[in-house]
Amino acid sequence: MIKVSVMYPNGPDARFDDAYYCERHMPMVKRLMGDTCKYYTVDRALSSGVPDSNTPYIAMAHLYCDSLDAFQAGFGPHTKEIMADIPNYTNQKPVIQVSEVLVDAP
Repeated sequence: MIKVSVMYPNGPDARFDDAYYCERHMPMVKRLMGDTCKYYTVDRALSSGVPDSNTPYIAMAHLYCDSLDAFQAGFGPHTKEIMADIPNYTNQKPVIQVSEVLVDAP
């Protein structure tokens, strides 16, 4: 299994609409990807734990797929539509990382 992490940088002018992202954007991504996306999670930063400092990312999403090929098959044909929605919820450019999931335990 792989995890595609989409991370949104934090900063003084960072804007991120949690409600839009959780209620509209990610359900759209899942609908477009269909069964190639097994499930997804969304995280919102709370605190870095260091006074007067920001977390590096304001929010993150993680898409779980059986393989990189499955992700590319599900996401690829819809890339333009998915990316065009970004200005509706943030002014940040996402950072993407693909990882192999070694442990997925409850």
